[in-house]
Amino acid sequence: MEDRQAPDYIIFFVIVILMTIGLIMILSASSIRSHLLYKDSYYLFKHQLVWVVIGIIAMIIFMNIDYQIYRRYAKMILLITIITLILVLIPGIGRLVGGSRRWIWIGSFRFQPSELAKLGLVIYLAHYFSNKGEQVKSFVNGVLPPLLIMGLTFGLILMEPDLGTAVTIAGTFFIMLFAAGARISHLFTLGLAGFPLLLYFIMSEDYRRERLFSFLDPWSDPLDTGYHIIQSLLALGSGGIFGVGLGNSRQKFLYLPEPGTDFIFAVLGEELGLLGTVAVLGLFFLFVWRALKIAVSVPDLFGSLLAVGLSTMVILQAIINIGVVTASMPITGITLPFISYGGSSLVIMLSGVGILLNISRQAGT
Repeated sequence: MEDRQAPDYIIFFVIVILMTIGLIMILSASSIRSHLLYKDSYYLFKHQLVWVVIGIIAMIIFMNIDYQIYRRYAKMILLITIITLILVLIPGIGRLVGGSRRWIWIGSFRFQPSELAKLGLVIYLAHYFSNKGEQVKSFVNGVLPPLLIMGLTFGLILMEPDLGTAVTIAGTFFIMLFAAGARISHLFTLGLAGFPLLLYFIMSEDYRRERLFSFLDPWSDPLDTGYHIIQSLLALGSGGIFGVGLGNSRQKFLYLPEPGTDFIFAVLGEELGLLGTVAVLGLFFLFVWRALKIAVSVPDLFGSLLAVGLSTMVILQAIINIGVVTASMPITGITLPFISYGGSSLVIMLSGVGILLNISRQAGT
């Protein structure tokens, strides 16, 4: 299939603006941590700048590759994804950092297989559901096979452990299943079955259970389990409407945990205020609106489902991160797309956006 038009430049510039905001906030939020750990206030900023350049190159490359090619290699991509998820759990291959085994190190390069899993599963599900067509209305023939594959992926990521990414993958599966035309009764049943399972996973580990209780009442233990939430809310509340000014955050001075990654939205709210946070939310809304417009305009089902999955992958992660920072959800470690510090996450996300932009070239939007 030949490209018929230019890509969706609205999405392109939305992503560029989000990354620009991200770089500015990383420079501010991580400066103290960078100085303490590396004796260079710009250390993490410079590393992120390198990843931004790599990510933009990846986005441009994928933007110029016909998305139909992924249909041919969907099963291979899924297999590679599962293999990397297994490898990261093996001591000596997967590196244990902060109690989690989420990264594979190759020299000085650090790679997170769960990030690849999000993209790989979206491609496979788009391929599977587009091939099944009306059979997706059958639970046994249409829903159960990809459900088992998603369950395997979910379980492997949960073993790292990384509940936030696992939930993102499960949510993306659910949305793609809905978009593919599954019966509402099947979706409702999966939702009913999934909630107690999620509750079990939370309650089965002490630290997850403590996070849930601290979410319900952070002030019951303000110096330990409730500390993260309280500091995040203090940052957001201190910002008011207009913020305390760029670079003037107080919470980044070792009060707020992970100010450049999981809680960067709190620093953004403190420095840029309510107006800054609303602007970021507006950019994510604009992204998902354009992505869904592409999904309904592309002439084939594979492209449509792929666009839905790619946009869901981004927006669900953003919802979870912002939900945690605003104390709307229990704490789980997950970054804010295009804004938080992180190399493999950014490159994979930008690769997905590149695929979405290629779909837009054939969508007539």
